[in-house]
Amino acid sequence: MEQEEKRREHHEHIEGEHIEGEHLEHEHAEQKPIEREHVERECAEHECMIRLVDVHKTFMDLKVLHGVNLTIRKGETFLLIGRSGAGKTVLLKNILGLLSPDEGQIIIDNTDITKLNKRELQKVRLQFGLVFQSSALFDFLNVQENVGFFLYEHGNVKKNDFLRINQIKDKVKETLALVGLEGIEEKYPYQLSGGMKKRVAIARAIIYQPKVLIYDEPTTGIDPIAVDKIVSLIEDLHSKLSITSLVVTHDLEVGLKLADRLAFLLGGKIIFEGDKQELANTNDERVIQFIEGSSKGPIKEMEV
Repeated sequence: MEQEEKRREHHEHIEGEHIEGEHLEHEHAEQKPIEREHVERECAEHECMIRLVDVHKTFMDLKVLHGVNLTIRKGETFLLIGRSGAGKTVLLKNILGLLSPDEGQIIIDNTDITKLNKRELQKVRLQFGLVFQSSALFDFLNVQENVGFFLYEHGNVKKNDFLRINQIKDKVKETLALVGLEGIEEKYPYQLSGGMKKRVAIARAIIYQPKVLIYDEPTTGIDPIAVDKIVSLIEDLHSKLSITSLVVTHDLEVGLKLADRLAFLLGGKIIFEGDKQELANTNDERVIQFIEGSSKGPIKEMEV
């Protein structure tokens, strides 16, 4: 009875309501980490935007990524979860080409970025938009300059090129309207609320129309009302822009609301990849323990 109750709570926690699925009786169970065969099968059946194949990354004697296999489909919202220090940031930096793996392949839209030179890699990076946890706006620039920063810097815009400057201003205005902000171009970050800063950061990330948008803790540091608005905005933009979204967050309620599919990083490997139905039906006690936020289970305090 106790095990049955635990299973029911696990289902209800995932979406706030019971997800219909096959009932699974289980004792302590651990599924094998995701292997490269899964990546090959997944990308044969679906169009993959991002795939990692046997990716390893070590710093000195510390193995952070130890054979990561992962697939993110084109056009989906994908959630990456894991404990603090599990290597999520290192994984993101490898996807962005800011770090190079010691072994393995990182394939972005059918291009293996581990084989590219610096110039070629920079072109691939332009396919990504990144929304930082802290918003990371420039305090000394106003909203207009923050949102248009990429266009000013990469467009080689001269101070007397008024036509190009006005074109960028129009683009900034249009992009701010997409995130629900108007008439704030002359304001500075210190004059904005936490939720408004997040929206400006999102506008800056989408202004050059990237193929992939990465959200790093998108709801950290803002109040519950602003959280709900940011979640609705992410959903709205995903639909309007037909973009692939990768969300990294400790807020599971937010993450599961947004995600089509998700992956759990533990011990330097992906131990779960699937949709919410598969998550509800998993019999891996490590995944269940993490979702329930329990101190009791196979994941120990020092294990990441």
